[in-house]
Amino acid sequence: EPGSPAGNSSSVAQEKFRVLVGVTGSVAALKLPLLVAELLKIPGLEVKVVTTERAKHFYNAQEIPVTLYGDEEEWQLWKGRSDPVLHIELRRWADLMVVAPLDANTLAKVANGICDNLLTCVIRAWDLSKPLLFCPAMNTAMWEHPITARHVEQLKAFGYTEIPCVVKKLVCGDEGQ
Repeated sequence: EPGSPAGNSSSVAQEKFRVLVGVTGSVAALKLPLLVAELLKIPGLEVKVVTTERAKHFYNAQEIPVTLYGDEEEWQLWKGRSDPVLHIELRRWADLMVVAPLDANTLAKVANGICDNLLTCVIRAWDLSKPLLFCPAMNTAMWEHPITARHVEQLKAFGYTEIPCVVKKLVCGDEGQ
């Protein structure tokens, strides 16, 4: 710890690093329990998850051992003017955001400034001085559509970092490119 005596380093409380995971309605959302489990193996990491309604189709919420937020929580929390706004509170809480998977629908929404659910509101309000990583995941035909490249480039222009797609056999049976 800079500025502290070497002998006192063990007495300095270690601050947690906070990661907000966004999950969207790609079949790759099946991997959410594994992603969260792997993140929790990293010492000093605190994790929360923001999910879209469509993503809930692909995983069992009981398998997620961290706080999970959806659209319902956004509206339950706020009752009046002085109440906290969840998407702003989550933005303030997180040191880093990773959206994995980022489906074609949410990619298009974010690229065009649409914020019609908790996740897209968090992203729209994101503090651009903090890292935001996005992991596109969609069928090859969707990935190869010309608009997808434009949307990915728009997110990069916002300062977000792309984690490239992996090539593999898709759940639908298609082979990724």
